[in-house]
Amino acid sequence: MGKIQAFWRAYLDSLSPDIAAPDSYEVWSFGMGAEQADALGQLVIEGTKTATCGLLWEYEAEGEPLPQPGDHSLITGGNGDPLGIIETTEVEIKAYDEVDARFAYEEGEGNRSLAYWRQVHWEVFSQVCRVIGREPSQTMPLVCERFRLVFPK
Repeated sequence: MGKIQAFWRAYLDSLSPDIAAPDSYEVWSFGMGAEQADALGQLVIEGTKTATCGLLWEYEAEGEPLPQPGDHSLITGGNGDPLGIIETTEVEIKAYDEVDARFAYEEGEGNRSLAYWRQVHWEVFSQVCRVIGREPSQTMPLVCERFRLVFPK
C-alpha cells in the first residue's frame, strides 16, 4: 500500500463508528510548485489556512468539477507525501473584487490582509488567464472554498 492510500486508511480508521466514512477523495497540493505546496500545506496543518480559491474559468477550461461541501481532499507536500485531509464546508462563486477581508484572513497567507491577498491573487490569476486565453478583470469569477482539517487533528 502506498503512502497516500495508507494515510487515507489511517483517517478512515480514526473515525468513530457513528460517523459515515466518505467514499471518495481528491489528492492535490496547494500553490504552484513544491515550495508553495510545503508552505501552504503547513499553514493548513497549523490551522492558519482554512480557505482557498481558484479561478472558475480554469475549472471550466480543464473540465474539472467544482468542490462541494462534504468533499474530502488529501493534501500533499511538495514531495508528494501526504500532509493532511480537509473537508470542504462551504463553496461560493464570487467576483475577484467581492472577496472580503474575512476571506483573505482565512486564506492565511502573508500578513493575512485583503491588500496582500489582492496583490498575490491578481498575479496568480493573471498567469492562469494567460494560459487559458482569458483576460483578467476585477469581476473574474472565483470559486471560494472554506474547509476544515479533519486529519490529523
